[in-house]
Amino acid sequence: MTTPATPGVSGLLQIAMPVKDIDRAVAFYRDVIGLPFLFQAGNLAFFDLNGVRLLLDIPEDEEFAHPGSILYFRVPDLTEGYEAMRGQGVDFIQAPHRIHSDGTNELWMAFFRDGEGNVHALASEIPVAR
Repeated sequence: MTTPATPGVSGLLQIAMPVKDIDRAVAFYRDVIGLPFLFQAGNLAFFDLNGVRLLLDIPEDEEFAHPGSILYFRVPDLTEGYEAMRGQGVDFIQAPHRIHSDGTNELWMAFFRDGEGNVHALASEIPVAR
């Protein structure tokens, strides 16, 4: 027996990312990554990810004070994004490398730290030349 889906769920509204220093985190996500900053309310800061909000938050409850999920930021040119962020002192764990190829597209990624203990990645899907 299957359970019906929750009525009215139509997509993702917001992702929360725990941080330790809200000002440092805002500067990183706004000035280094270049995400559109929406607003800040105390220890909460909001960014727009093409209609999905990214919430940076200093957790008040220990239950939520842990590294966040990996965010994979889509970029049109991985090498360009990687070099620009490296030039701003971003701590990359891995240089751009191919993750997967299905014969039509290749998926390339470069993983980095955000200064708050969270690991994220830049990602590009590149058509395979025929």
